[in-house]
Amino acid sequence: MELVWPAKPYLASYASALNRGWARDESRPESGAEERAAIEADAALFLENLVDREAKGPPVTLPDGSRVPRLPGYKLWMWDGEFCGSIDLRWQPGTIALPVYCLGHIGYSVVPWKQRRGYATRALGAMLTLAAGEGLSRVEITTSPDNFASQKVILANGGVQAETFLTLPSQGSLTKFRYFIHL
Repeated sequence: MELVWPAKPYLASYASALNRGWARDESRPESGAEERAAIEADAALFLENLVDREAKGPPVTLPDGSRVPRLPGYKLWMWDGEFCGSIDLRWQPGTIALPVYCLGHIGYSVVPWKQRRGYATRALGAMLTLAAGEGLSRVEITTSPDNFASQKVILANGGVQAETFLTLPSQGSLTKFRYFIHL
């Protein structure tokens, strides 16, 4: 498995994962259909918006439908000859702090039919190197208390649990674990 920048040669495999029901934003299952529509409308623009280091793209939609300002960031795709998953990095320039509506610097998801192969662990390790290159000295990653697979990925990459907290009402008032990984 390797991380690749979203690009046209990988797009058909990404779209196939969406067509199989995978959605990068698990808190918003409808996001898969939204992404399929965006690809159909303008594939080049869809790919361009996945790498937005200046936060010029549209606002981000939260689970309750509200919209918040986009942070600088980018998504990379996990690839093993076909699309395996997605990992993204977001930050605020000049600080390790994140706005309260942002649940972490890094998020990732592996398609169900490629899970349990170590892909998320390897992808997170690679993304940590990129995060350090963006000037971050520490990243935050959040996960649900029942997401043992994600907790294992974070711990394997040096994560330390910092707290248990409730998300904002706009994010469902869910219990989450926050982890720190020092770079």
